[in-house]
Amino acid sequence: MTTLNVGDQAPNFTAEDQDGNVHELKDYKGSKLVVFFYPKASTPGCTAEACNLKDHWSTFEEQGYKILGVSGDTKKRQQNFKNKYEFPFPLIADEDKSMIKAFGVWGPKKFMGKEYEGIHRTTFIIDQEGILVDIIKKVKTKAHAEQILTE
Repeated sequence: MTTLNVGDQAPNFTAEDQDGNVHELKDYKGSKLVVFFYPKASTPGCTAEACNLKDHWSTFEEQGYKILGVSGDTKKRQQNFKNKYEFPFPLIADEDKSMIKAFGVWGPKKFMGKEYEGIHRTTFIIDQEGILVDIIKKVKTKAHAEQILTE
């Protein structure tokens, strides 16, 4: 789906999280960054994925990772999702899909025989210099932290 490859410079982005705080790629220079794109807040798969990352938060911190969750949901919906599950990381409310499209995760999907446009669940691992070091396209929602931390 995405045209980005390991070794590419991560796309620059400016996006607001659930509280209206602005996040930009340059804010994370010097840190490893996990950017996980998910289709919709509070749905079973997205909840399992985000909770799995939360459950391994201390390991991510120990290894110097920051995490950003991204979907096209509203700030209010992201805020409710974050508060309900007490996620320690920000959730980007990319309503105009500028970040989603920059990373190339928007496109045709199929569910129960129906075709529609949506977000492809994809995770990007970005190094301290803003270079993509891994792209996980086959996300295991209940074991996603393990997929990232074993890279």
